This record gives sequence, C-alpha cells and structure tokens, in this order.
Amino acid sequence: MSGRPGFRDALSRLAMAQKTAKGAPAYSRFVNRKLGRVLAAASYVLGLTPNMVTAISAAFTFTGIALIALVDPAPWLGVAVCLALVVGYAFDAADGQLARLRGGGSMSGEYLDHMVDSAKISALHLAVLISWYRFGDLDEPAFLLIPVGFTVVAAVMFFGMILKDLLARAHRARTGEQAPPAAAPSMVRSLLVVPTDYGLLCVAFLLLGAPSVFRPLYGLIFLGNLLFLAAAAVKWFREVGALDAPARDREAVLR
Repeated sequence: MSGRPGFRDALSRLAMAQKTAKGAPAYSRFVNRKLGRVLAAASYVLGLTPNMVTAISAAFTFTGIALIALVDPAPWLGVAVCLALVVGYAFDAADGQLARLRGGGSMSGEYLDHMVDSAKISALHLAVLISWYRFGDLDEPAFLLIPVGFTVVAAVMFFGMILKDLLARAHRARTGEQAPPAAAPSMVRSLLVVPTDYGLLCVAFLLLGAPSVFRPLYGLIFLGNLLFLAAAAVKWFREVGALDAPARDREAVLR
C-alpha cells in the first residue's frame, strides 16, 4: 500500500505550509493561492512533478496570449482568454506549493518557473499591442504606446523584485546574517497594491470583447503599475543600498 497521502490529507498539509502573504495583492493572496493549493493537492495525488505543473501553467497561459493576438475580439473571446489566464495563473501558484509538499523545490525548477513568468509578463502585453494594431481601429495610434509601456513596466518590475531578493540572499549567505522575520500580512496593503495584481489583469480580459470598456480599464491598470514601480524602485534601491552598510548601521538606514 502506497504511503502517498490522499487529496484531503495533501490539502491539509498544504494549508500549513504556505509562504508568507506579506506584500501579496488581494486576488493573488485570497483567490489564486487557494486555487493553487487545490491544484497542488490534486497534482500530488496524480503523481505530477512541479515542472510538469509549470508546463501545464505555461500551456494555459500562452494559449490565452495567442488568442489575444490572433483572434478578433468578441465576447466569447474575452471569456476564453480570461479562463485560460486564470487557470494558468492558478497552476503557477500550484507548482511551488507542490514542491513544498514533496519536501522542497529544486534550483532548476525555480529557474524554469521564473523563465516562464518572465516570458508571459512581456508576451501578454505584446499580444495586446498586436490585437489593438490588427483589430482595434484606433482613431489615435498613440494608444498603442500603452501596451508598449506596460511591457517595459512589467518586465522591469519583475526583474527588480527578483534581483532585490537575490541580492539579499547572496548578502546573507556571505555574512551569515539571518533573514528578517516575516512581517504580518496587511489587508490594507493587499488592497492598495491591487492594480499590480496579475490576477486582476487576468480577470480584466473578461472584457476584451468590449473594447470601449477594456481599453480604459487596461490603461488604468497600466497607470497603477507605473506609479507603483516609480515608488517601489526608490524603496528597493534604499533596501539594497542598506546591504552595503555595516550591520550595526543597517537598521538605522532602513528606518
């Protein structure tokens, strides 16, 4: 008899092995992680590996992205794209949870996950650019600069977050310092950073078939991301700069 736990047991174990919710926006924190937990438990029972789950996530996500670029927007298309992106994002949350359930992830798995993430966040906005160019019938071509700008902002934000964490981990490995304790997640912050939530963007594509609604909504989400990046880049630079300070001065620098 196999020692592999059943679905309910796996789900229960995952509920006790969640990473910190600090800084996570509302949809990702309250919806996507829970969906990912269910998918991770099911994947565990089915014997899937984290890399397989990452591949499933990529298949759903890039199907949705291809539909945006290749098909004339219509109400049914918005539903199809939204479902593909939402399911892809849920599987993206599942691969890391599955890795923890199996006893820990791998460097190659983390590499694969981040490579897929970096490809999708740029490809998604480039698909919007192609869709608006092919099917948008825009009176003002300058509107095409919105998905171009969103591509840049999304890529820089993702790289900045990854690099900041990588530098902090490298610093702790070099100095032997302990990671700071995880702060309690804040409901207020989760709501304030909703514009940066990839899950919100996935759901927004439900309106893809209604261009007069989708375009301004997409533009507002872009503006929220741009403003967040402008503020976050300063904060991240300060945090990384604090790593150069002597340990006794670091706390004062971060205040």
